[in-house]
Amino acid sequence: MGQGQGQGQRERAATSLTGAVGEEIGGFLAPVDAELERRYPGDPGTRQPVHTVYVPGDDFAADTLRVWGDRALAALDEHAPDAASFAAVLGLDGALAEDVYGRVRAKLEREPVEDLRVDFEDGYGNRPDAEEDETAARAARLIAAAHAAGTAAPYMGVRVKCMEAAVRDRGIRTLDIFLTGLMDTGGLPDGLVLTLPKVTYAEQVTAMARLLDAFEKTRGLEPGRIGFEIQIETSQAVLAADGTATVARMIQAAGGRATGLHYGTFDYSACLGVSAAHQASDHPAADHAKAVMQVAAAGTGVRVSDGSTNVLPVGPTEQVHDAWRLHYGLTRRALARAYYQGWDMHPGHLPTRYAAVFAFYREGFARAADRLARYAGRAGGDVMDEPATAKALAGYLLRGLDCGALDITELAGPSGLSRAVLEQFASPRHGDLTGSA
Repeated sequence: MGQGQGQGQRERAATSLTGAVGEEIGGFLAPVDAELERRYPGDPGTRQPVHTVYVPGDDFAADTLRVWGDRALAALDEHAPDAASFAAVLGLDGALAEDVYGRVRAKLEREPVEDLRVDFEDGYGNRPDAEEDETAARAARLIAAAHAAGTAAPYMGVRVKCMEAAVRDRGIRTLDIFLTGLMDTGGLPDGLVLTLPKVTYAEQVTAMARLLDAFEKTRGLEPGRIGFEIQIETSQAVLAADGTATVARMIQAAGGRATGLHYGTFDYSACLGVSAAHQASDHPAADHAKAVMQVAAAGTGVRVSDGSTNVLPVGPTEQVHDAWRLHYGLTRRALARAYYQGWDMHPGHLPTRYAAVFAFYREGFARAADRLARYAGRAGGDVMDEPATAKALAGYLLRGLDCGALDITELAGPSGLSRAVLEQFASPRHGDLTGSA
């Protein structure tokens, strides 16, 4: 076609293959397409709590959440009564310190615990069956009442005993009593979380899934309604006898019910023979286990959680400050490695949990928002971001909003980013990282 001819028309590009070739390839890959969709659905787009608090079953009470918040505030009042003293302990700069300190106190007053597990495993011990029965029923009543009153944590549930033969029946019974209690007191609440500890074989995960399936059928619930977390606390959970990654098989064995992988710092360390003085979440053995968990969970929609520190912020102020610095540093280290959740064992850990989380998001949110806004507007900048990076930027900002580190007005003002836009970029359609609607 000569120049000037066919104005408004485009010249067709030449090809050599027939349409039948593409159809053949599509047919060949159709099972793979379905497998990708089933195994790797992507992040669920729901809020992930920044921590999990475990409370022994016999200690859990109607006011547990408020007690933890009040004890955390009292620790601040005693050992860091203002932003300057808190900043001096943690090494925060002045401008950031005022903001972080104010947000930490507000968080402890408004929502001190984001995720609570009533513990019938390590924190509870062996009790008479009648006593555990009553404690499990009481936990269900208290959680149902908290939801009815609007005082529940965003996520609440139980950790029962594991699927090993010695305690299996007791764990099953406790779970049955707890879930039955919830069903008989208004139904299963949103944010319900169950935790299966000390998993060693994928078949134990399958057993948990079958147990929940049986409960759903018995109570007329939608299939798959109840999910659960898998605790990674043994060497067999990371590496199987044949050298493969057991944890990857566990995710699939859950049949879509797995919601999280939680690293158990001390059980796992002891399993590998790490001496008590060196059992910590930054030990090389811990880093290896969590790296395997992270890769196995990537793209599956299953979230990974770090473990805890057993160094408690109690005693004289100097000792409390040492424990705070340790906990703050471990939390910041975990966040940089994309472990956005961890365990907190004591109310005194809450100030440094939230300080670390809030500082992490507030230090970087302006830069992240600017980069994402430029990407969304196809504007230039000093970083050439890709669609996958835009997804990560949006996820970072959403996490900051969910925990209270950021306010949507801070983002909408200078960058024009709404929550809807952030969610669009953070959770694109499968196989599409453009963020297009």
